[in-house]
Amino acid sequence: MTYPDNPYDQDLPPVEEISSEDAYARGASATEGDDDSGVHTGPVSDRSAASDGAGVQQALDEQRDKYLRLAAEYDNFRKRTVKERLEAGSRAQADLVKQLIDSLDDLSRFATLDPAATDAPTVLQGVDLVEKKLRKALSGAGLEVIEPVDQPFDPAAQEAVATEPALSSEDDNMVARVYQRGYMFNGQLLRPARVVVKQWNG
Repeated sequence: MTYPDNPYDQDLPPVEEISSEDAYARGASATEGDDDSGVHTGPVSDRSAASDGAGVQQALDEQRDKYLRLAAEYDNFRKRTVKERLEAGSRAQADLVKQLIDSLDDLSRFATLDPAATDAPTVLQGVDLVEKKLRKALSGAGLEVIEPVDQPFDPAAQEAVATEPALSSEDDNMVARVYQRGYMFNGQLLRPARVVVKQWNG
């Protein structure tokens, strides 16, 4: 009885002998690109980078939306503030005009008087009353008259148009006369008073 040839009896290529250093080098080359867990990291790194990029873009979009909303809110606030300021100014002007209406009516009555039937003292008395009424209304609105006779000269609210000799050193730099009244409105100088100032020459 014959048996087929034993394959193990066939000639085999000689076994290459390698050192432990060469084996380690070959093993490292074969596993290049794999991490310690045996999983290749190349595609995973690509997916991670793509995920990070998407996250950054989302954060940028969110910040852009916040900026646009903030800009729109600021623009609305600016427009509302301008509107409120204009409305407040208009209301203040309306209140002032309302206080002057009565004085305007009085002046209109004097304008329609018959000169032949009205004497001069009556007209002067009526004008004086209208002036006082007008001053009272303006004073209530915040107007202040600058008429500094016998007061120290104040260059911040007065304008010296002339000088005259003072009779004593105590009168030096005092206001002698007012050529034109000045006016302040709620602490703001509208027009300086034009005055004559005394000077002591000793």
